[in-house]
Amino acid sequence: MKPSTLHTCSSLDELSTTVADAFCELAAESISQRGVFRVSLSGGSTPKRLYELLAKRDLDWDNIHWFWGDERNVPHDHDDSNYRMVREALLNHLPQDQVHAFPVPVDPSNPAETAKQYEAILRKEFAGQATPQWDLSLLGMGDDAHTASLFPGTLAINEQQRWFVENFVAKFDAYRYTLTAPAINSSRYKWFLIAGAIKQVALDQVWNHDRQVNTIPSQLIESPIWYVSQEAMPA
Repeated sequence: MKPSTLHTCSSLDELSTTVADAFCELAAESISQRGVFRVSLSGGSTPKRLYELLAKRDLDWDNIHWFWGDERNVPHDHDDSNYRMVREALLNHLPQDQVHAFPVPVDPSNPAETAKQYEAILRKEFAGQATPQWDLSLLGMGDDAHTASLFPGTLAINEQQRWFVENFVAKFDAYRYTLTAPAINSSRYKWFLIAGAIKQVALDQVWNHDRQVNTIPSQLIESPIWYVSQEAMPA
């Protein structure tokens, strides 16, 4: 799975600025062509810097719709909430009457119902589509090569019918919520944002090992564009 499109950046700040510029261009193009820009967001420290930069840009916010590619099984005000991170880094700084956000309606006591409700939201917003046609999916990758909340050895890796599922992750002894691989791969663009030396080994596995999606879930993503900091590049 050698990268077909790779942008290497000297630092997290350069990576974030490069992606912010590309995001703004794609948003303008999508709104011009289709009247809306639908984005699936990632959690984590790398995209957080991107969101902080986007909050300072002048975009057609009223025609950007924000969705979540994955979420933790915690309330929206919890420190671990991906929604809270995006809200504080980006959404709170936008004109509030122009924010169109669709967070996961987390009920920590009922993961199955939470996933069912969010899938219903997605199917309403993408009515008539076999899979959700995002304009952009932002993706991160863990040092275990997971992406979204598709963790090695978990059931969600092999899901083909659902768009969004609850996914039990044994190493955390907890549920996560995640888009499935088909629902991510339906995106017009899929951008991986990878920073930090801790990602070197995982990135080497994704790019250079035979396809083993149960142990290297990031290999599930088809034809992504990679934005990688220099320190994260495999040796």
